[in-house]
Amino acid sequence: MNQDTAARPATQAGTSEGIGYFARFGVTERMIAQTLATALARGGEHADVFFQHRVGSDLGLEDGAVNRAYATVELGVGVRVVKGDQTGYGYTEDLSLPALLECARTAAAIADGPSRPIPERLHVRAGLPDRYPLIRPWEEIRPQEKLPLLAGLNERAFAADERIKKVNLFLRDESGAILIADSSGRIVEDRQPMTLLYLSVLAEANGRREQNGYNVAGRAGFDFYSPERLDRVVREAVARTTILFDAVTPPAGEMPVVLAAGSSGILLHEAIGHGMEADFNRKGVSIYADKIGKRIAQPFVQIVDDAANAGARGAINVDDEGNDAGTTHLVQDGVLTTYLHDAISARHFGVRPTGNGRRESYRHAPLPRMRSTYMLPGPHRTEEIIRSVKKGIYCMNFSNGQVNIGAGDFTFYVKNGYLIEDGKLTRPVKDVNIIGNGPQALERVDMVSDDLAIDEGGWTCGKDGQSVPVSQGLPTVRVSSMTVGGRGS
Repeated sequence: MNQDTAARPATQAGTSEGIGYFARFGVTERMIAQTLATALARGGEHADVFFQHRVGSDLGLEDGAVNRAYATVELGVGVRVVKGDQTGYGYTEDLSLPALLECARTAAAIADGPSRPIPERLHVRAGLPDRYPLIRPWEEIRPQEKLPLLAGLNERAFAADERIKKVNLFLRDESGAILIADSSGRIVEDRQPMTLLYLSVLAEANGRREQNGYNVAGRAGFDFYSPERLDRVVREAVARTTILFDAVTPPAGEMPVVLAAGSSGILLHEAIGHGMEADFNRKGVSIYADKIGKRIAQPFVQIVDDAANAGARGAINVDDEGNDAGTTHLVQDGVLTTYLHDAISARHFGVRPTGNGRRESYRHAPLPRMRSTYMLPGPHRTEEIIRSVKKGIYCMNFSNGQVNIGAGDFTFYVKNGYLIEDGKLTRPVKDVNIIGNGPQALERVDMVSDDLAIDEGGWTCGKDGQSVPVSQGLPTVRVSSMTVGGRGS
């Protein structure tokens, strides 16, 4: 847990002693200092070193039998040098000093000038938040404890509905740590757990087959899988599948769309949140590039990107540049107030980093990335929103979609939803495409409920070839008009 780091005073980071978690791999302050000095030898303005160790375990069950079981181990280090808006990067799986210095020289090639000094002494930062405490770390949990959990879910899914013909289960857990050291002299370490459970079912009735699933994820340990949460996994997976037998294809056209609380936040994340990442705005790519201080939504619309939601998949104690990670208020009273910044974009815009510098692994340089993005509760009630719609669509669960991040144009596929007719939810729908423009949809949000839900799904965000874990959420929201397309429309 993070408590190990917080309890270690800076004076223990001696020049020849190992540092924190990575002492087991022979990492010392002297090695780091030499690497940083080499990285700045050609005039770079900033350098950092990113160590990572991650151990993953995967278990899969299909119809009661284990069909996959394997482990993965990642251990490596990346060295970054920054000169202006340019980045040089090198990485290696070899943690020896010669390999680190070679990476540093590779990264330093971005610059061409006199060397810059680093502080005489590096300092280990203590007192990080503890947003994912563990009762037992995953490395202490043996397969003999995990398999009964999966077997029990398998039996319960088959028993929940006689139409269930196939059940697939997948459990992943991760443990490990990151360590960031930079040319300002700081060293930051964070222990980072993660887990994901996915249940998929195939149902058959009257010659028809339908398939759907449900998953939960978080930065947590084995105790994350409480009886209530496991009940929900089975209940939702079965319900979301069997309702498809009664679902109809909705009429196509422009109409009001109500986004259900929770996982509908995927639309906020993809179609709007990416446009608020500072690198897209620094490069003039995003439609929000000239919108700071301007109204982009109704006064009751508030949007945040949050690292502090304890135990959430998108929670972090510190970002991958070593910067504080807290709650960033992107939209306040309908006005765009800031972007999501890493250190490079923050320097460009003359502001402080927002703790959004994130990377997939030591193989990648950090970029401005979301963490847990959601809209805050509004002044309306869910029942009031549904009653306000004479003819429209209520969207509950989205699956795949496509987004043009610059302009914000999107298409999303709705897996589960309902028709709204005369202010009531009536028939379930399927095979629905929602087509629109993110900034325009945000402008058309004219009702926001007080029922915010942060979805627990195992969301992963992709950008520039990197994937990072994220969370998202939404209260029930009405968009006054969007394009709805059924199958073949």
